[in-house]
Amino acid sequence: MSSTNPADELAGTEQPFVQHLVELRDRLLYCLYGLMTGLALLAIWPGPSRLIDWVAIPIRAHMPVDAKLIAVGVFSPFFVPLKVLMMAAFLLALPWLMYQMWAFVAPGLYQHEKRFALPLIVLGSALAYLGIAFVQFLVLDKMFAFIQAFAPASVAATPDVASYVEAILSLYLAFALAFQVPVVVLLLVRFNMVSLEKLRAFRGYFIVVAFVIAAIVTPPDVISQLSLAVPMCLLYEVGLWAARWVQGRAKPADADDEATSTPDKPDDAA
Repeated sequence: MSSTNPADELAGTEQPFVQHLVELRDRLLYCLYGLMTGLALLAIWPGPSRLIDWVAIPIRAHMPVDAKLIAVGVFSPFFVPLKVLMMAAFLLALPWLMYQMWAFVAPGLYQHEKRFALPLIVLGSALAYLGIAFVQFLVLDKMFAFIQAFAPASVAATPDVASYVEAILSLYLAFALAFQVPVVVLLLVRFNMVSLEKLRAFRGYFIVVAFVIAAIVTPPDVISQLSLAVPMCLLYEVGLWAARWVQGRAKPADADDEATSTPDKPDDAA
């Protein structure tokens, strides 16, 4: 007689294509609801004007006492605060948005993959916030101090608010993405796309890549380039350490999944 074959964990969970589209539509609507909620909350408090004041703190610290950012464009006083408000709402809703992405793909994941995905969402959101805070409270202050040191005494530092906001939003995005290096390393190792040994051997090349990326996405000053490249290199090492720890913990779970999903061979006839 043959032993009972255990069913695959995902067996029978396939859904029609139309049902996938409906699920995608629902998740996109949930994302939109989250963004709209964030916009409404931030519009009430602290408000677009105060958000502009907050993001302008780093450059105002290196301007004359009575100097202010100027609005060159006709519609800048309206569109620039709105742009900052939308960016702040996106950051506020980021964990919710990432959760909706996970909820869409979760039915196609094994149980151990689901356990891995949720901490990854939390880690990715926290690293994005950390990267933006790093820019706001450290990088911008040092960068503007370095730039203003080269300004002649006859030049008044009164930049356009639209160009300033565009510059810092690009830095926010660059650092938020760059700080995802540990998440990328964990994904590559956990799903066996690249071995941990190859990533360790790639360490020297990654340092070069980090400095090239920093030279491309940051302003042409040494402070901002080092501020991006050095954390990327450190976070790569953190990712290697975390991947080794996760890899060791994942082996028992993978073995259990293989035992569950692999059918037993029939017993030989007596």
